[in-house]
Amino acid sequence: MKHHAKATAALVRKLGRDRVATSGDALFRASFDGSKLSFLPEAVIRPRKRDDISAALALANKHRVPVTVRGGGTSLTGSGSPVRGGWVLDLSKWNRIRIDADAGLARAQAGALVADIQAAAENAGWFYPPDPASKKYCTIGGNIACNAGGMHGGRYGVTRDFVLALRGHLPTGEYVEWGAATKKFSAGFNLRDLWIGAEGMLGVVTEAVLKLIPKPAERWTLLTAFPDEVAAFRAIRALFAQRVQPAICEFLDRHSVQCAEAKTGKTVFAGQPGKPVILIELAGSPNELADTKPAVLAWAAEHAQAFREARDRDEAEELWTVRRKCSGAMFALGDSKLNEDIVVPLANYEKFAVFLDKLRKKSRLPIPTFGHLADGNLHVNIMYHRENRAEYLRAEKAVGELMKGVVALGGAISGEHGIGLAKTPFLRLQHTPAQIKAMRAVKDALDPNGILNPGKMFTLFKVWEHTRLNIELPWDHK
Repeated sequence: MKHHAKATAALVRKLGRDRVATSGDALFRASFDGSKLSFLPEAVIRPRKRDDISAALALANKHRVPVTVRGGGTSLTGSGSPVRGGWVLDLSKWNRIRIDADAGLARAQAGALVADIQAAAENAGWFYPPDPASKKYCTIGGNIACNAGGMHGGRYGVTRDFVLALRGHLPTGEYVEWGAATKKFSAGFNLRDLWIGAEGMLGVVTEAVLKLIPKPAERWTLLTAFPDEVAAFRAIRALFAQRVQPAICEFLDRHSVQCAEAKTGKTVFAGQPGKPVILIELAGSPNELADTKPAVLAWAAEHAQAFREARDRDEAEELWTVRRKCSGAMFALGDSKLNEDIVVPLANYEKFAVFLDKLRKKSRLPIPTFGHLADGNLHVNIMYHRENRAEYLRAEKAVGELMKGVVALGGAISGEHGIGLAKTPFLRLQHTPAQIKAMRAVKDALDPNGILNPGKMFTLFKVWEHTRLNIELPWDHK
């Protein structure tokens, strides 16, 4: 790893010691994200104004210093880890949120927490739907970088569907604005959407203008159980065929349910432990729910082995317990996991269930799976013990076979986590050489010196060969 002492000294002279840390705990805390892969940077920049960012990027571009932008650090793929060292640009304190209640817009700085944006919108009578599980910790800048989704994706869409405009900087430090605070914008190339999902490799987002929608007046929750995963997937396809669009449609396979039941000491359905479940939530006006609920209940009566509806929000929260507990409970099956956020097309749901069952048997590893059925984004968790080399090797092989299988079914290797470091071995399964060449051409055009988040996406990195930090982060579901 190349060191940049001269450039770092120039950075300190330019911005001052109060805005640039070059030693101590600040460097360690900026060295890793949710992937727990640590790479020590040479400096952490905490800018106070736009000119600070411009100056830091201009220096980095001049001296070829790698720059990794950091928000909440919740990325699970290593996209926020400074793998090439250099400088970390910490925007976590850039967290101002302004709601335009008349226009239904939110103006949020990159470091604003998603949960805070949702709360500010709700207080003004509006709703910001993207709902990642880490919303209390993740920032809108990070959500934009990975085009995060969450439970509401199938009904409302993902982050990209709510971004009207972006403010930020090119790698040279030049300030740019993509889009405007308007519902329509067709003036020039759409570089706004090019930045969304680019994992901080094409520019630095400092602020976003977000579209809000009216807050749903009512919600209704139903928990359903099925004899097996194939039956669950077949049933949900039948529901969608009726043009029913739940606000949330969460799936937990039998292994996830068993973990949650062991953790809580409670059976989801009395007398029927360990059954795969689908948790459905409808949202809308009273008339919308009155029209849709009978169809959903009739569907459940026909397809589900058991079902239970919530009579009020307290009961709804009780039904949600199984979903919230399953991820952390999986660590009873192994002290390490490869958490893959794959996407499967609706037409191949049942085929994927069969494929995954074969993968479990072949790998001889627990692979509990849960996720968002409304958009096919499933979280496949390959569990293993870090110190057991045989398990580690089987896990490495299993994740490769998983990705091949997903692509063969017409799916995607990532739905919301991005590529980062963790998915670099599989990018070429998803994209042809021509497609990757086109993406690299865009990167080279906007960042010719390659300073922004280098070493990610296109460069092969095998996370299972690297030791992760043995720490517990606030968003770990344990």
